[in-house]
Amino acid sequence: MIPDKVEKLLQKARQAIEQRDWEKAKQAYLMALGLKSDLPDVHYGLATVYFNVRELTSAAHHFREVTRLDPLRAGAFVNLGAVLNLLNQYDEALTVLRRAIQIDPQRVEGYYNLGLVYRRKGQIELAVQAYREAIRINPRMADAYLNFANLYVEKEQFRQAVQNYQEALKLRPGWAKASEGLAQAQTALTGETGVAPTPGAARANGATGETAPAPAPRVNLDHNADPVIHATLLNTVHQTSISAEEITLQFEQILLQEVDPVIKELSTCLLYPDGSRSELDACIQRFETAVQHLRQTQGALQKNMSLLKQIAEHFPGV
Repeated sequence: MIPDKVEKLLQKARQAIEQRDWEKAKQAYLMALGLKSDLPDVHYGLATVYFNVRELTSAAHHFREVTRLDPLRAGAFVNLGAVLNLLNQYDEALTVLRRAIQIDPQRVEGYYNLGLVYRRKGQIELAVQAYREAIRINPRMADAYLNFANLYVEKEQFRQAVQNYQEALKLRPGWAKASEGLAQAQTALTGETGVAPTPGAARANGATGETAPAPAPRVNLDHNADPVIHATLLNTVHQTSISAEEITLQFEQILLQEVDPVIKELSTCLLYPDGSRSELDACIQRFETAVQHLRQTQGALQKNMSLLKQIAEHFPGV
């Protein structure tokens, strides 16, 4: 139960945030932190304040604390991933965003931020897949359409870019970024085809008239899976990959913390046989226990990798 004094400080901090008085909010949260250091909401509030004043390293620290204290709080993982992306810590950002999606597969912000990270890493195809999944979950996410369109511009697929800029404008009419992007993409498309887009194609401007349907986006099935078609499989891949990473770390810890010490202990017993037979037997028993633990972990990793291979067989072009 939260002490009354801490609860009052949290209320004071929330009121300050509503007023955008970040310094007042920070001081209230810091006082609450001094009274209750293991309360996830205190760290979450501090992280939010630090993010808004662009103290990103501090924001990342407190979002990490939230994930440690409340490991099933998907929103904290999403926000931590977004901050790590801004700090150019892309690999950790990918890890925590995948964890967010594992906790909540319908967390649209997780896929959206995953797309941002993949784009900054130059992994355009993976970014496309992430944005496509974000749009599948929330077809009214204008920002996802905008970023999706920007990616198509980078891929020089201007017809698809035009379509997504138009979708963004349908959801957010008059949006300057989308309007500018649309104009540039239409200009590029005109130069590419030698024919200006017909008025009927510009649905964002409210024009009418029948036009031939635009061709569907081309997908290289040798390298891509469609998140709309393979959403369940992709989610399983995310979860299985994270599990494989966790087992690998566990395998490494067993080697360092269990196997290595007992090997040294057993070597000492064999090289300097001054102790009793029971001491040697105990050394051998500890060695066998550590090796057995290692084998069990290895077996779990092999099962995990086998599952990934089975999943891969369901994707086209694999």
